[in-house]
Amino acid sequence: MVPNTEKISSLVHQLLIELGEDPGREGLLKTPTRVAAALEYLTSGARADPQKVINNAIFTQETNSMVIVKNIEVYSLCEHHLLPFFGRCHIGYIPSGKVFGLSKLARLVDVYARRLQLQERLTEQISRVVMESIGAQGVGVMIEARHLCMMMRGVEKQNSVMVTSSVVGTFRESVATREEFLTLVGSRSN
Repeated sequence: MVPNTEKISSLVHQLLIELGEDPGREGLLKTPTRVAAALEYLTSGARADPQKVINNAIFTQETNSMVIVKNIEVYSLCEHHLLPFFGRCHIGYIPSGKVFGLSKLARLVDVYARRLQLQERLTEQISRVVMESIGAQGVGVMIEARHLCMMMRGVEKQNSVMVTSSVVGTFRESVATREEFLTLVGSRSN
C-alpha cells in the first residue's frame, strides 16, 4: 500500500497544533509536506521486494572462501518511538557456488532498514535473505547502532551502542568460522 502523503501531511499539521506550535509560521509552513515525504521514503523498504532489489545480480563462482562487506551504513526508525537509529552493518557469508553483486548487500540492508524496525529483527532479516537468496553455507550479520530514543530522551546515554548479531549455517555450527568472521569484522581498515 502506497502511503497517502496528503493525509499524513494533514495529520502532521494537526500534530503541530497539538504540540502548541503555529503551523502557519514561516518555518513550519511546508513542514507537514516535508515530514510526509520523509516518512514515505524512510518506510519505503516495507513496500519493496528484496528479490527485485537483488535483480538477478547473483553470479556463479566456485569458491568457499568467506566474503565480508564491512561498514555498510544503516539508518532506520525505531518502531517504539519513531526516532532514528543509525550505525554500521557487517555481513559475511560463505558461498555455495553463488555470490552477490557487491552493491546488492548494501541495497538489501536498506530494504530492511527503511521500515519501522527493531535492530534485533533487522539483523535477523538480513541474515535470512542472504542465506536464502544464494543458498550460502553460512551467514553472519552484525549491526552496531546508536539509538536516538536512548540518547535524546529516557536515560539520555550519549555513548551507548547496541550490538546485535545473527549467525546461521556454518557460522553457527563452527566456532572457528564464527571467530574468523568476528575477527575480520573487528579488524580496522586503513
